[in-house]
Amino acid sequence: MIDGERFARYPSLRGKGVLITGGGSGIGASMVEHFALQGAKVAFLDLVRGPSEELVESLSEIAEYAPLFLPCDLTDISALKQAIQGAEKTLGLIEVLVNNAANDERHAWEDVTPEYWDKMMAVCLRHQFFAMQAVAPGMKTRGQGSIINMSSISWMIPSTGLPAYVTAKAGIVGLTRTMAHELGPSGVRVNCVLPGAILTERQRRLWWTPEYENEILNGQSLKRSLMPEDVSRLVLFLAADDSSAITNQSYIVDGGWV
Repeated sequence: MIDGERFARYPSLRGKGVLITGGGSGIGASMVEHFALQGAKVAFLDLVRGPSEELVESLSEIAEYAPLFLPCDLTDISALKQAIQGAEKTLGLIEVLVNNAANDERHAWEDVTPEYWDKMMAVCLRHQFFAMQAVAPGMKTRGQGSIINMSSISWMIPSTGLPAYVTAKAGIVGLTRTMAHELGPSGVRVNCVLPGAILTERQRRLWWTPEYENEILNGQSLKRSLMPEDVSRLVLFLAADDSSAITNQSYIVDGGWV
């Protein structure tokens, strides 16, 4: 649980409508918790019901506004748009969008088919643009809004063993930069966050071996594991009015690896 006495509170987030994709687990779940405990009105999209419903239940008694979970397959753009409309009916206009959902499953470049490539772009990249397209009109009407797109340092290291994912994450940086200029005249900010190796439950379960941990710590300047909350606290800042002059930027949270 968040240490409310140690870390910053952002009054400008209280009561704001926040939408987070992939919010049922990992970094996404941490962001749902952090925004909810700032007093924001949070909706999140995810495919997996069990952990998502448990997250809502765990926060419903301690947050000012219980998060709203909307099951959604983000590769179905029509369903994505309907879910965003549903969130806005409940929360009002979305003022903060965090494009978080992705899948970093490993894959050998020799085995990638056109179908697999298209699937990975749909899972990791395409929905980010269409989520922005859906919330931007409401943000433009208000003359303000903050969009945070989640990329990765994977394309900067560069990583191997997941080329489609790496390509998508590099594309997110370019998408962020062009949309910052598209939406900036209307007062809407678009920034990007690039996490390094974050110790989520998924990472621990699938890939976090002692050898991999040694590789990470040897690469990082800071010799400790990075946790989801290390990312969430930066996202809070970029969503809050404290960062109202910041757009078109990419922020790395990797313990000094890159």
